[in-house]
Amino acid sequence: MTFARQSGDPDEVFKAGRFREADRAYARILEKDPDNARANAQRGYIALLSNKFATAEKFLTKAVRLAPDDRFSKEQLADCFVRQDQLARAVPLLRAARVEAYAKQYESVTGTPYEVRGAQSTRIPFVALNPGPAIEASVNGAEPVTFGLDTGAPLAFTMETAEKAGLRAVATSKGRTSEEVLTIYHGVVESLRMGGIELRNVPVVWHDAEMPHPLGVEQPKGVIGTTIFYHFLTTMDFANQALVLRRKTEAQLRKFRAEAERAGAERLPLWLADTHLPHTLGSINGYGPRVVSLDTGVEGAAQVTADEKTAKRAGLTVDYERPVTLTAMDKSFPFVAPEVSLGRATSRNVYGIAIQDSALNNRVGFETIGNFSQEFFKAFTVTFDYVGMHLYIART
Repeated sequence: MTFARQSGDPDEVFKAGRFREADRAYARILEKDPDNARANAQRGYIALLSNKFATAEKFLTKAVRLAPDDRFSKEQLADCFVRQDQLARAVPLLRAARVEAYAKQYESVTGTPYEVRGAQSTRIPFVALNPGPAIEASVNGAEPVTFGLDTGAPLAFTMETAEKAGLRAVATSKGRTSEEVLTIYHGVVESLRMGGIELRNVPVVWHDAEMPHPLGVEQPKGVIGTTIFYHFLTTMDFANQALVLRRKTEAQLRKFRAEAERAGAERLPLWLADTHLPHTLGSINGYGPRVVSLDTGVEGAAQVTADEKTAKRAGLTVDYERPVTLTAMDKSFPFVAPEVSLGRATSRNVYGIAIQDSALNNRVGFETIGNFSQEFFKAFTVTFDYVGMHLYIART
């Protein structure tokens, strides 16, 4: 089953995840109408998805000038600066977009944000694989404790970890889990050490919600997510059960890419949206390739999560007799997909969850056909290259 390409409204082309095609369409609009706020905003957002920072800044800056009430573009321009560790430039934009907690958090950073010290690369062994990979890391020089790894999250601590580290909340905001609304505290941690690499002056959030963990096992002390991972060439090596962090130098990138080519790793596009949620191209039962999200922190045994519409288009049989409690807000039902894949990286007879009325796509503005979780990735080694914006994946 393939995705039929359609022409027409560039907003619809963008929504379908055909970003290059949409960008060309918006460019044609700007040739005739250079002050079209929507086209400028969309070209800037598309560039930001691929970490093309100069282009993103150019178009988003103009979009904000043309449409001062466009909060989304202000947030994306702020994110453009945050991803480059230019936190001070993000503060007024976040304040104008009424994202006050992050504005206060970023303006409280002293010293160089995300300053990297130590080794050029480090390999940190997994200390657990269930429900997802976990490593040991040290906060502010204390003894190492266990942290989960979650590509769909920022850096987050438990209340206990924040208190032991002596962190001071500079702001609060509201968030929610599948179970409850919670208060999120915002601050800055002086030091986070992972193996032979230390990060300093790192924005962090903490809360009192329970972290995912197996029954009878103490919960991890926090989660290390994509706001940390995109500062490195990051590999989750399930074959050898380790997290590998490499500095984003030309030498490290060149060496890794040569190794990936020799290993026959699949290279796929990588997009980053909603500040910390990576995306690539995937297929579900032959439906695709289309954009999928890569949130490895989704709880449960499902390898892939999709909305009900995607399940039907993919020809899947959804078991409506066995509802699944995935979140308090969504009705969810299981299915088994004969095949799901990221390029040539394929799993068969995959357990998945179909969500009714899912809000998966509301935050990013484009459609995804599903989310690939850590259960899928446990059969592979995966590397996130946030310089070249590629995902490398190989079966372990």
